[in-house]
Amino acid sequence: MSSQIDHLLDETRKFPPSEEFAAQSVSSPELYERAAADREAFWAEQSRELLSWNTPFTRVLDWSTPPFAKWFDDGELNVAYNCLDRHVEAGNGDRVALHWEGEPGDSRSITYAELTEEVKRVANVLEDLGIGHGDRVAIYLPMIPEAVASMLAVARVGAIHSVVFGGFSADSLRARIDDAGAKLVITADGGYRKGRVSALKPAVDQALSDRGDGEQQTVEHVLVVKRGENEVDWQEGRDVWWHDAVPAASADHEAQAFPSENPLFILYTSGTTGKPKGILHTSGGYLTQAAYSHKYVFDLHPETDVYWCTADIGWITGHSYVTYGPLANGATQVIYEGTPDSPHPGRWWEIIEKYRVSIFYTAPTAIRSFMKIGRSVPQKFDLSSLRLLGSVGEPINPEAWIWYRDVIGAGKTPIVDTWWQTETGAIMVSALPGVTATKPGSAQVPLPGISIDVVDESGTEVGNGNGGLLVITEPWPSMLRGIWGDPERYKETYWEKFENQGYYFAGDGARLDDDGDLWLLGRVDDVMNVSGHRLSTAEIESSLVAHEATAEAAVVGASDETTGQAVVAFVIIKESYLSAHDPAGLAQQLRLWVGEQIGAIARPRDVYIVGELPKTRSGKIMRRLLRDVAEGREVGDTTTLADTAVMSIISAQVK
Repeated sequence: MSSQIDHLLDETRKFPPSEEFAAQSVSSPELYERAAADREAFWAEQSRELLSWNTPFTRVLDWSTPPFAKWFDDGELNVAYNCLDRHVEAGNGDRVALHWEGEPGDSRSITYAELTEEVKRVANVLEDLGIGHGDRVAIYLPMIPEAVASMLAVARVGAIHSVVFGGFSADSLRARIDDAGAKLVITADGGYRKGRVSALKPAVDQALSDRGDGEQQTVEHVLVVKRGENEVDWQEGRDVWWHDAVPAASADHEAQAFPSENPLFILYTSGTTGKPKGILHTSGGYLTQAAYSHKYVFDLHPETDVYWCTADIGWITGHSYVTYGPLANGATQVIYEGTPDSPHPGRWWEIIEKYRVSIFYTAPTAIRSFMKIGRSVPQKFDLSSLRLLGSVGEPINPEAWIWYRDVIGAGKTPIVDTWWQTETGAIMVSALPGVTATKPGSAQVPLPGISIDVVDESGTEVGNGNGGLLVITEPWPSMLRGIWGDPERYKETYWEKFENQGYYFAGDGARLDDDGDLWLLGRVDDVMNVSGHRLSTAEIESSLVAHEATAEAAVVGASDETTGQAVVAFVIIKESYLSAHDPAGLAQQLRLWVGEQIGAIARPRDVYIVGELPKTRSGKIMRRLLRDVAEGREVGDTTTLADTAVMSIISAQVK
């Protein structure tokens, strides 16, 4: 079968950086030239410039046993020292590290000196609880400052953290604790979400209970933050209150240096087999690329910028662009506990106005949700401090890109649309805002020092103007070092397909336009085969959202006797349209619209008007569940959804 993915949509608008922005930019075209001249020397230079090494490295890359890479492996450093102490020692202790905003409206601003002291105290508590080099610690917390402090304290003592998103069930938490063999869990009595306190400690208790014969319990202690005033069951000898232990601990703690390849964290991502994959990242290479990409992609000026990435620390974006990248660079940032619409739909814009946020990084699904509500909400707030916008999580369609730029960015802010994964550890493809003429909907170009290509099934380059499979052709510093406890699965999952070429296969489809810029077409699993044509769900979704009535759309391929697969669309209509139009008429209009926009081959067989789409808490649409509905099957596992009731409602609407 051909791996060529048919290209249907054309987008020709370009937005070069303003002269003023380019003149102040931290990046320049010379970055690409230096990286192209000697890739390894370029990464060595970045690492030495951005990080403090206790023992300087002399080896950059060891690729002698692919696909297992080692970066800077004879060097030693402490990750937490790089994110905290050195900024205090450089005289920046009074700079705000975190502006924290709780959902109910409580807030704290924490300086680098204060955060450093807190992390030292937590590190001492961890050591008192028996946590040392190589031990695993599960972190199950809401978006509160203690979450960031916990990650850094674990890193400080050379242990390995496994952050589990606070919305995951007890079963999901248990699977991750058991797979990692965690010795300690850090949690809270609860966290605020949508106006109420969501309990967390009971899920931990459940995850640690009911052990059968022969099942070993590795967790020795549970450290509990008091956040939500929830009553908790208490197990004497095991459970420890944060507010008792941490303030009483010493604020003196020497950061010990560890080898560059010392494991830093395990982060679990869904596996196609149902068993989560523990993605393993190490220290020196990961921190180098997290800091490098954060500095150049977001054009960071740490003395003046206020940066806000809306991701939860339970996801890789929260690791790399809330905790490690920004703090390594000495940035001032905002973190927010709640949901975008609590306690009112303008909450995010209110926070941007309050803290004068200048760099804002969020997901396309959030942007499209705001489009559904309408521009009148953000227009009530002063967003003039914004100078750069970012997008992450899935391909952003041109319509949402333009709305984001015009409504949130006042028609002038550059937008960086970033492609990367849990496995890549840091951003791989993005515009550099002071250099690149941006294109709505295109991730554009690999960062300097990163090697990306689009190939067919045999690994042959498809060339400009064609689509195929996205591959990474050279090792990169923040790459995963394996799947925890399962090196064979690591090789099979990511390297087997193009074993002869030595390429990492990301699982995504992409195309190169005539300029050689990259356009993501979504997961290859989401490519449909309609009458012999391989069509990208992303392009059809983009066409649907280009219709003035549509706020958001998800497209799946469903089995069809005639065409092999048929296009089935689930569409959310803007609130301003719903009252004035008949849903059945709108559905037919949208079918015809797609046919006009990109051809009859892409016209949906069915268009279902729905009130919501099934999304994970990180904002990703779970298309496999929609495929179940489209094909009339029983809906699969919904435990990772932000709202598990959504699928019942969609199923009822479709019937």
